[in-house]
Formats: sequence, structure tokens, C-alpha cells
Amino acid sequence: MRTILNVIWLVLSGFWLFLGYLVAGLILCITIIGIPFGLAAFRIGAYALWPFGNTVVDRRDAGAASLIGNVLWLLLAGWWLALAHIGTGIALCLTIIGIPFGIANFKMIPISLMPLGKDIVPTDRPFTEQYR
Repeated sequence: MRTILNVIWLVLSGFWLFLGYLVAGLILCITIIGIPFGLAAFRIGAYALWPFGNTVVDRRDAGAASLIGNVLWLLLAGWWLALAHIGTGIALCLTIIGIPFGIANFKMIPISLMPLGKDIVPTDRPFTEQYR
């Protein structure tokens, strides 16, 4: 079932969102200071491309550096990536078939706004002590 949902997601919104994260990551990787943000964009882009079967968990070792990084991320790329999720989610919710995918887009807004200090893990893998 996950594969079917991921293929439908890929066609309806995943590919376009992935391209947005790819462009953001490439722009952010231009400078040495932006490389951690670019890597975060690539990580979330892979999640936006194929989200079903994965989940987002908070990292226990995230601290003040993640908070400062998230504020910078929000200013540099997070706000317009979140707008892409909002626009895509609204467009998908216009059809009955697209409503679950629109809701999935809305659920991705928090990680598009504040990605640092979070990990993307498979849902079938038991959570380790690091994530509890």
C-alpha cells in the first residue's frame, strides 16, 4: 500500500516539491556556511519525494545550535518551502481523491520550517533509545 501511495504522491506533488528542495539545497550549498542547510534541504527533499513509510522524530541531542540554525533556515528557505506545501496541499484538497495527499502536505509544513534537530526514520524500524 505504501508503494501505491508513494507513486500517486510522486505524480501529484512529490516530484515538484523535491525539485524545490533540490534548488534550495543547491543555492544554500554555494557557501561553506550554507552547506549544513543545503544537506538538510536534500534530506527533506528525499522525504518529500517518497514520504509514506517514513516518519519524523525529534533528536534528543539537538540543542541551541539547532535552534539558531532553524531560525536561519526559516529566513533563508523555510518560509517559501512551507508556502509550496500550503499551496500544493490546498490544490490537492480540491478533489476528493487528493484530500489525503493534501493533508500529508500540511503535515510536512513543520519540518519544512524547522528541519534541524529532527531525523527521518522508517516507520517499520523500531525506535532506538536515541529517539525516546
